[in-house]
Amino acid sequence: MHGLRPAITTLRAQHISEVSRLALGDPDVIALWFGESDLVTPDFVRDAAKRALDQGKTFYDHAGGITPLREALVAYMARIHGVTIPLNRVLVPGSAMLCISMAVGMMVAPGDNIVVISPVWPNVSLVIESRGAEARHVPLIARDGHFHLDLDQVAAQIDARTRAVFVASPGNPTGWIMDRAQQKQLLDLTRSKKIGLIADEVYTRLVYDGQPAAPSFLEIATDDDLVFVVNTFSKAWAMTGWRIGWMVTPAAASAQFNTMAMIENTGATVFAQYAAIEALEKGEDFVAQMIAKCRAGRDRVEARLSQHPRIQWMRPDGAFYAYFGVAGMDNSLQFAQDLVRKARVGLAPGSAFGPGNDGYLRLCFAQSAERLDIALDRLVAALA
Repeated sequence: MHGLRPAITTLRAQHISEVSRLALGDPDVIALWFGESDLVTPDFVRDAAKRALDQGKTFYDHAGGITPLREALVAYMARIHGVTIPLNRVLVPGSAMLCISMAVGMMVAPGDNIVVISPVWPNVSLVIESRGAEARHVPLIARDGHFHLDLDQVAAQIDARTRAVFVASPGNPTGWIMDRAQQKQLLDLTRSKKIGLIADEVYTRLVYDGQPAAPSFLEIATDDDLVFVVNTFSKAWAMTGWRIGWMVTPAAASAQFNTMAMIENTGATVFAQYAAIEALEKGEDFVAQMIAKCRAGRDRVEARLSQHPRIQWMRPDGAFYAYFGVAGMDNSLQFAQDLVRKARVGLAPGSAFGPGNDGYLRLCFAQSAERLDIALDRLVAALA
């Protein structure tokens, strides 16, 4: 269309939506294509939103988030990560995806690039490309049933137009978790190159080794580092539809981020922010319930798929996805669409998560045992 930027007119469709649109809302399809649990947001969180509405919390407030929520987040991060983050660095502009978009927009110009550790949530690549920049993918290596990162490959992709490195840990779709040693090495690399680091930590509570959270860049970065750490209420507290995420910004960028928040969204939904406070202060039992549910789901899927002759099983250490290879599949989008049409089960195609992933499918296992059993029966039959 005349007048639109080329970077916008050439944006490709997101492949998960290409699958889900075939049967979104169809009760006969077991839909495991999106990244959300089948649990409803807990009642104490919903009740807090209702109270805020009844109290008239429906007006504009701070674009960077209401002060009580930001204070609650400071206390939460101290409890979970053992760090004291200054209040001015903690901002709640809206969803975690909005936080990522804003961080990208603050650093890149047309012709720049961001090095992206992949497979990765497709909207990350799309938001980089929408800015006229390039997403340079560095793929994780599948070996011995787990994914691994070669940091030398990350360094090799950095050039004079690189503005940042993007890493998600625990990762979507892989469930890979970056260990502390590699986090320190990556942080040192970005420091030496004088580039930014965007750390997507939205699944940080969904880990299965008994720790309260995955290793976080919050624990090793300083106030002066050009590090943006993104988190959300969507996953651990089953609040996907609320669109409330938060960002810990570099100290020197907090004022600009506040200005960007005013431009982009004029602030997150106010009454939803009061519900988020309740999630932080009363939600640990629910988070434990979510972790237990996801661990059981992972083990259930692993028991069915890990020994299948066509499946390359990759055990996730975090998040709530099984990301597995399928022998003989070279078009994951077509395969996933056929699964919806013929087997009535919905998975996400590997092609959504970056180049070189057409041999993979993603399944969200944050579901009831009954839903998973039906879906696995249908999937195994389709793979026969």
